[in-house]
Amino acid sequence: MGRQIDRQESRYLYRQVADLIREMRDTGTLRPGDRIPSLRKLAERLKISIPTIKQAYEELERIGLLEARPKSGYYLTSSANKSSSPRKPRMAASAVPVSRQELIEQVHNAVHTPGAVPLGISNPVGALPNDRALARWTRRVMASAREHAIGYGPFAGFEPLRRQLVLRYLDMGLNTTPEQLVITNGAQEALAISLQLLAKPGDIIAVESPCYFGILELIESLGMLAYEIPLCADTGLSLNDVANAIDKHPIKACVFSSSITNPMGARLDEDSKQDLVSLLENRGIGLIEDDVYGDLYFDSQRGKPAQCYSQKGLVITCSSFSKTAAPGHRVGWLLSPEYAGAAARLKRALSCSSALLNQWVLAEYLVSGEYDRYLRQLRQVLFTNKERMRACIAGNFGDNVRFTNPAGGAVLWLELPKKTDGSQLFHQALDAGVSLMPGTLFAPSDRYRHCVRLSYGLPWTDKVEEALLRLGKIVASEPC
Repeated sequence: MGRQIDRQESRYLYRQVADLIREMRDTGTLRPGDRIPSLRKLAERLKISIPTIKQAYEELERIGLLEARPKSGYYLTSSANKSSSPRKPRMAASAVPVSRQELIEQVHNAVHTPGAVPLGISNPVGALPNDRALARWTRRVMASAREHAIGYGPFAGFEPLRRQLVLRYLDMGLNTTPEQLVITNGAQEALAISLQLLAKPGDIIAVESPCYFGILELIESLGMLAYEIPLCADTGLSLNDVANAIDKHPIKACVFSSSITNPMGARLDEDSKQDLVSLLENRGIGLIEDDVYGDLYFDSQRGKPAQCYSQKGLVITCSSFSKTAAPGHRVGWLLSPEYAGAAARLKRALSCSSALLNQWVLAEYLVSGEYDRYLRQLRQVLFTNKERMRACIAGNFGDNVRFTNPAGGAVLWLELPKKTDGSQLFHQALDAGVSLMPGTLFAPSDRYRHCVRLSYGLPWTDKVEEALLRLGKIVASEPC
């Protein structure tokens, strides 16, 4: 930072500081997602007061160029604004059967194409691999537990891990017990068990639209019907939409992500979350809460699980370590004071017990405090990646592309011009060495044919930026 402040200029000092930050952004010295110098450090460099620096930062924050993050500092944001957010879709006319398994298989096979830049898979841990830490804890567990660590575990899960999870929920304001928590093979098994506990073939399940395609695949495999409730990219579910849906349709259960949604990255505020739980429980409708992204928030604090607001026990919380620690360990869980016993029996019938060694390693990882330190670092890396990807899209994908500004998680949702075919774009991108997820996977209807999902859950490199530039050229050349 060679430039100095000129006290003889007519411009206020804080405006000169603000212009200096803008100049550093324009020249590429600072990039979206970068942390800018602290108030004290910049004041020392420029030899002006801290209040003057703070006034400049607050001005830049007001116009959306900076974001203040509690206990972390100020960060440069992308130039995209809220007007670029995808539009909220219309309510569905009726519940429909789901037919997505074949398409999901095709896309999954393709996104693992060797050499392709993997923007299609949501793997947040990939942005900051923690394999060395897990390898270290695995060696320690094997050294101390020996043959016991590779034996069969309890059906409901490894007790020390269940206790650690209960303590974490206590920090979120939820008083529960290990007996109310069942360890599963990832969150997908937890969701499958929950659906079978609350509904039967032919029943209608309300889902967010767009929603995680794995939920749709479960609904399809269980012979149930899906009813789409549209999401707002910025505020999440509308309670009016939910109320209208349950008034008009015999909905048996809902599967919602009340903290961080996938693929929108929307976050429901706490008052709305509480009202949602009350609305559903007063109608006797169960809520299956998909909370796998809950710990990957970008705000000052984590959103509370919807379970915190349950009065009648009709909420089942499902989560896992797949997005926050160890995707390959396949360790998830299901929390429900009302259904834990039945869930444990169904879990036993489906898959006996989950891998004991993996549970043991994660329990030790949590006890050490290393997991929470890693999460703080991971959230920061993901936030930086998000801002860089949004800036790249804003600058290279054309003026007719809308995209989200996630409150957490690891993916962006893009709404492309109506004439764009996301499935065709998927194949064009793959030919160009880039994988993505076509939007049609994320709903039982075809309303998102012109949408795609991109993941920023990977190390940010020149190769990633080059891949986005190639993808941007393809998108920008599409007819409007």
